[in-house]
Amino acid sequence: MSIVTVQLGQCGNQIGHEVFNAICSDVHGKHGLCSKKENESYQDACKERFFRQEKDGVPVARAVLVDMEPKVISQTLAVAARSGYWKYDDRSHFCQKQGSGNNWANGYSVHGPKHKDVIMNLVQKEAEKCDRLSGFVTIMSMAGGTGSGLGAFVTQCLRDAFPASFILNHVIWPYGTGEVIVQNYNSVLTLSHLYRSSDALLVHENDIVHKICAQLLNIKQISFRDVNRLIAHQLGSVFQPIYTSESALHYSRSPLGDLMETLVPHPEFKMLGLRNIPQMPESSLAYSTFSWPGLIKHLRQMLIANAAMEEGIDWQVRPPCPGSSIPSRHSTSKPLHFNTSIANLVVLRGKDLHSADTGSFQDPALYTSWLTPQDAFNLWKTPRAFNKYEKSAALVSNSQFLLKPLDKLVGKAWKMFASKAYIHQYTKYGIEEDDFLDSFTALEQVISSYTTL
Repeated sequence: MSIVTVQLGQCGNQIGHEVFNAICSDVHGKHGLCSKKENESYQDACKERFFRQEKDGVPVARAVLVDMEPKVISQTLAVAARSGYWKYDDRSHFCQKQGSGNNWANGYSVHGPKHKDVIMNLVQKEAEKCDRLSGFVTIMSMAGGTGSGLGAFVTQCLRDAFPASFILNHVIWPYGTGEVIVQNYNSVLTLSHLYRSSDALLVHENDIVHKICAQLLNIKQISFRDVNRLIAHQLGSVFQPIYTSESALHYSRSPLGDLMETLVPHPEFKMLGLRNIPQMPESSLAYSTFSWPGLIKHLRQMLIANAAMEEGIDWQVRPPCPGSSIPSRHSTSKPLHFNTSIANLVVLRGKDLHSADTGSFQDPALYTSWLTPQDAFNLWKTPRAFNKYEKSAALVSNSQFLLKPLDKLVGKAWKMFASKAYIHQYTKYGIEEDDFLDSFTALEQVISSYTTL
């Protein structure tokens, strides 16, 4: 089954381009460990999922590109075409001459309704080119105006137009130091609206990705492209074809459906985080060896200590003892910084999978009490390596990982709202104070739900 990607705003279009690049790099890479038949099966599954074939033989991304300014889209189309490996459809994009001015209300209330028919017509055409549609992945930032405001509006339209399809919003969490002065408003409005329309939100935090680039990849002067490439690599490690059960003979046919079934058992809990190991400069790979026991041990500790990377994990964090009482938000009976999970998915790619024991992820102490470990944990794997790593592991987690950043974000936005700062910039486009209050209420409920796990 196929996925249609909707790239929204500057951030969404730049990351989307890197995602398709990462996927193509993986497909065309050398994987001597696998048989020719297995490689062909993998490539066919990948192409069905992300690309369609045209007469000239160059795969065309199943994507719709949307921005209110033309510069990034024209650059993205040109760079993809020059690669020779894949391209975008020249007719599957929409742009205007004026952006949203970092104003969520402008994107949501003005550009959205004004251009709805054109954008949704492009999406409909792309969906109709799929033999079987699994659903949609939107890629967007929360900080600016087009990606966040128009992105929230388009997600709502997707839900109305395709009620039976899955929708996963890939959301970029802005830098804490601030990209845009009203980014906290934009983020609160975005998250609350996406929570109503989407099946799940997969979140990447810019500060964490930046830290990985600096500390693990040793990049001295980090560019947006470095950040976007890392995000794309992590997304590819999950979304490339995989066997979803021990006895599977075919790669997963419904990637988004399988992901939702595995990780979103309750509509109140939709926040997904992604961790990936190993991550290192390409120049170091030839001198590095990895074992599955080591990778899995590190990945588990990253989960329970809520660490974004394998360097500097707090090994003192341990799961709570069986039978301990459910702690309150500020209780000290819970191990300090322990990250309680609802559901976890581990994705293993590479050789010697027989030595990969993920039993430690089935510890009931890792999970909320209302799901059994058998229901809360899933393992997907394939002997085919991913993008130059002979062994790699990814973890997609529905857990408390975002609780602290979300609480902080809502607090900052509320403080600004209480002093009426910049509210007029939103009310002039039709977003009233009650809309803000509804968004605050919705996210406070999300925070409360995750807190009480």
